[in-house]
Amino acid sequence: MAKKITTKAKEPVRLRMKALADGSKSLYLDIYENGKRSYEFLRLYLIPESSPKAKVQNEATLRAANTIKFNRILELTNNKAGLKNTSVRSKQTLKDWMATYQTRQKEKGVKDESLISNTIKAISGYNFDIQMRDIDREYCIGLTDYLRNKYVTKLGKHLKPYSVINYMACLRNALNMAVREDVIAENPINKLTTQDKVKTPESKREFLTIEEVKRLEEAESPFPHIKRAFLFGCYCGLRCSDIRTITWSQITKDGEQYRLHLVMYKTKRPIYIPLSKKAMQYLPEQGDAPAADTIFKNIPPKMSSRIYLKKWLDNASITKPISFHCSRHTFATMMLTLGADIYTVSKLLGHTKVDTTQIYAKIINKKKDDAVSLIDAAFADVKRVD
Repeated sequence: MAKKITTKAKEPVRLRMKALADGSKSLYLDIYENGKRSYEFLRLYLIPESSPKAKVQNEATLRAANTIKFNRILELTNNKAGLKNTSVRSKQTLKDWMATYQTRQKEKGVKDESLISNTIKAISGYNFDIQMRDIDREYCIGLTDYLRNKYVTKLGKHLKPYSVINYMACLRNALNMAVREDVIAENPINKLTTQDKVKTPESKREFLTIEEVKRLEEAESPFPHIKRAFLFGCYCGLRCSDIRTITWSQITKDGEQYRLHLVMYKTKRPIYIPLSKKAMQYLPEQGDAPAADTIFKNIPPKMSSRIYLKKWLDNASITKPISFHCSRHTFATMMLTLGADIYTVSKLLGHTKVDTTQIYAKIINKKKDDAVSLIDAAFADVKRVD
């Protein structure tokens, strides 16, 4: 009769140690779950047993390490069974975790410190001391309602929809980190339905018509270098942050066609676009400037429309609230008005999704509707005679 072979189940968590230069040993957990291996360093150390006291200390350290190991095995077992996370870390408050998240992001150099601070300030009035393991879909729905209807800023105003969306997105990112670090088993915000979330309001994008651009070209500006840069933006669609930094070396000539290649400041994505003759017309003379020089000099980091654009707009008899960024909107709507397809316009703008460009198509369609309605207005008093 064949001997029955028994296989020993592999431990999902093993206690291991790493020898250090000073003769001590660092204890860590080797965790294997769902085919993936991770390590948790416990910051516990075994010291050389040079005395009975050191031996007793090591025994206590090992007991502590094995207790942590047991808790991690229990956490993994509960997670697989769909039970609530019972780990010590899951019992920390949302307030403590948000502070941890803020510190981690700062250490990584992520530029969202202001958003995190504002999010913490906003959600602190809604059960901020809840334990991480107790945050569920109902809590997230209640928090969304609180931010939308009850939270008031120091100026006594309610939050705008975009602010609520940004704060909930920040919280979602913080909870995603908590999932990655096994503080919680899943992110409850992911359980919210479309009806539970704040709807993104359709943004109003101001732009100039072709006729208005022509008037701006002819109007005098007290800041000629700003005028050049703005009109260049109208004819190529770049953001001010990109126009400010492009150099002569980034413009190349392919036959009769000039092209610009750069990595966009906002998206960090490379873009390679052809430049029209009109765009080239508003480049300053290179002269003896080296290829590494920026093309548009003295463009301020923060463009004040009131200071740099208002007088120029007044001279062109344009009363719209135009900012420098409207040059990008103008390019997009002008391209669509002239018959360019939305996919091509999307690529010229450097959008990652055509959906982002769709707002400009809606603007164009609205203008078409307005134009057709002029007929109805013009003949409103005319009675039909059959």
